[in-house]
Amino acid sequence: MIVVVPNTGTLYITSKRYSNEALRVISRKTLVEFWTRHKDAEQPLKAWFKEAEKVCWQSPDILKRRYPFASILNNNRVVFNIKGNKYLLITMITFDYGQVFIRFVGTHAEYDTIDATTI
Repeated sequence: MIVVVPNTGTLYITSKRYSNEALRVISRKTLVEFWTRHKDAEQPLKAWFKEAEKVCWQSPDILKRRYPFASILNNNRVVFNIKGNKYLLITMITFDYGQVFIRFVGTHAEYDTIDATTI
């Protein structure tokens, strides 16, 4: 299967994953760029990234058991609260293929200027 990352033109060739396989997180660079500007976000984002690389979320229901305050949106978007809800992390998760695309990380003011379902 070919997956196109929206608004980037990036193509990934992938296949369905086995249920016990960990997720692949794409791209850590977005997190690093953010925590370079917001030092207090570094450790919470590193912790989220480390966990996301090891988990086997197979559905939004399973994800919500671990992150009850995460918001599940349209278009496979999931919004995570970072650092006690000081920052927001938007991901696009393809559960069947085990991929997490980091789409946005920012403050609430920055979040208010975007459409979380299309970013």
